[in-house]
Amino acid sequence: MPRRTVPALLASALCAPLALADSAQYQSKGFVEDSSWHLLNRSVFDQRDYRHGARNSSARNAYKPRAERNGKAEEWAYGLMGTFQSGFTQGLVGVGVDAHAYFGVQLDSGGGRAGKARLLGVDNQGHPKNEYSRGGAAVKLRVANTVLAYGEQRVKTPVFSSSDSRLLPETATGFFLSSNDIDTLKLVAGHFNESTDRHASSHDQGFVVNYSNARQGDSVDLAGAVWNPDAAFSASLYTSRYADTWNQHYLGSTLSHALDDRRSLSLDLNLYRTTDTGKALSGRIDNTTWSLVSRYRQGPHTFSLGWQQVDGDTPFDYVTRGAIFIGNAVQLSDFNAPNEKSWQARYDLDMGAYGIPGLNLSALYVRGFDIDGSHADPNGGYAYLGYGKGGKHWERDLEARYVVQGGKAKGTAFSLRHNVHRGNTAQAELDADQIRLAVEYPLTGGF
Repeated sequence: MPRRTVPALLASALCAPLALADSAQYQSKGFVEDSSWHLLNRSVFDQRDYRHGARNSSARNAYKPRAERNGKAEEWAYGLMGTFQSGFTQGLVGVGVDAHAYFGVQLDSGGGRAGKARLLGVDNQGHPKNEYSRGGAAVKLRVANTVLAYGEQRVKTPVFSSSDSRLLPETATGFFLSSNDIDTLKLVAGHFNESTDRHASSHDQGFVVNYSNARQGDSVDLAGAVWNPDAAFSASLYTSRYADTWNQHYLGSTLSHALDDRRSLSLDLNLYRTTDTGKALSGRIDNTTWSLVSRYRQGPHTFSLGWQQVDGDTPFDYVTRGAIFIGNAVQLSDFNAPNEKSWQARYDLDMGAYGIPGLNLSALYVRGFDIDGSHADPNGGYAYLGYGKGGKHWERDLEARYVVQGGKAKGTAFSLRHNVHRGNTAQAELDADQIRLAVEYPLTGGF
């Protein structure tokens, strides 16, 4: 062994026990002692008015009969989400359990229009259920700062992620490994064999895929690294494979710079590269999609400008509802059509500076153009969308959000949104007006 390696080996041997002593597992107090529970009460009212004039074959509504994709969709529902997170047993390898139970109930059907906003579960005939529920659990093992979990769980990565944008959240079943043993570097890996949609009550529906109507793959594998050397910069790199369908890679970065104590600049970059693989169940895919969003903050005011571009003859697609980090994926449209270009302008105002702490207002406008899906694989999973040439559309989103700052109702959040989408017949999203009111009341405790 070269003599120059001896000091490095000695340093590693001396530092290893110290690193272990600083680890989360070494500091574990026990299975029960570190346990916690959370209850989230959520009520959502969602009203959508689908207008005539645009192509009514949106991928987000493609599973519905055409007659249901016109007119109004209106739902009011209540959801209760309970989660339990145990601590880890003490020792070199800690053992723990995470569990959840979700319950949703219909409060009002909107005169028979329930089920179309997808807050509620539906039966085999497509009729909304009065109530629905599901639950699950995952076993977890921890060594130092590395955790391996198996079972039903919520995951957050750019290539496979559990959405929580409706009444109840998505979950996924499989293995997930997360390691923070290297300072400033987080490593993750996972293997999943199904995902459960937000309004589903069963666990045997395979994967939630957003745009392709082709036969599903039977697994998703992923690996990634997130480097966060300081509070001002982070970079992430992920790779994933959706079995017999596509390989998808992701590069993301955030950079912020404080000009002074009231002003700052930031940039967010997101880039995806997707190509077909194996049996190519969704057909030929050769897609590069990226976005860049810049933000300028001055006191309570934040101004954002963004650009997004899709290079490919198929839309940018993704598994699970939440695995899309591009900047122009907003409320009613992802602006991810074949060869689409889009820009956004956004303004955010923190009303705390004007004597109303907890109240935030935002206004967003996105315009997409140059859509051309006329060269999509005619035998692939996207041909049914019927994209033409010269597609264009726009969306305007307004939101007011207030979080109670103190008292017994501290943490209660109120959100009111008004969203409008319009487009021509060469793009595949619906013309729609949406009003959405959500109220959330959290409860948290320990043992």
